[in-house]
Amino acid sequence: MAAALPGAIVCAFDDRSQRSAGSDGLDAERWAGLAAAVLRDEGVRSGELGLRFVDPGDMAELNSSHMGSPGPTDVLAFPIDGAGGSSPVPEQTPLLGDVVVCPAYAAEQAPDHAGAGHDGSLGDELALLVVHGVLHVLGYDHQCDSDATAMRARERQLLASHYRRQ
Repeated sequence: MAAALPGAIVCAFDDRSQRSAGSDGLDAERWAGLAAAVLRDEGVRSGELGLRFVDPGDMAELNSSHMGSPGPTDVLAFPIDGAGGSSPVPEQTPLLGDVVVCPAYAAEQAPDHAGAGHDGSLGDELALLVVHGVLHVLGYDHQCDSDATAMRARERQLLASHYRRQ
């Protein structure tokens, strides 16, 4: 499902998690809206971001083939080089990349993971993972301590602005 969002940002949403973690399905509008808000706050005025929710088997396959790590993980981000730049064809929307989230894995780590202001809910964990993945698509990383500190601080700001106020 593609959701046209204000500010010429499009988030293509795909729930392949088969309602994992006992959820009643994922609210496409909610998570696409959060991703779009993060993009806007980061200065992206147009672009297309894929937001996918997958089951643990699909996530394990992606994690193995792209990261060389066994088993599932919570979130993977696949930026497209030049993300946020202008499209070679002016009338085309720039492709930013994809964020892939595994709700079942997120549910396992939710009680202990998302940090201050977090109530241990799957919703809080998914919000953190969507924000985290979008920031990775935009070039944030946490390979060194200073980058990790900056990324965590930005995540907290964005969650406070666009998720926890709801």
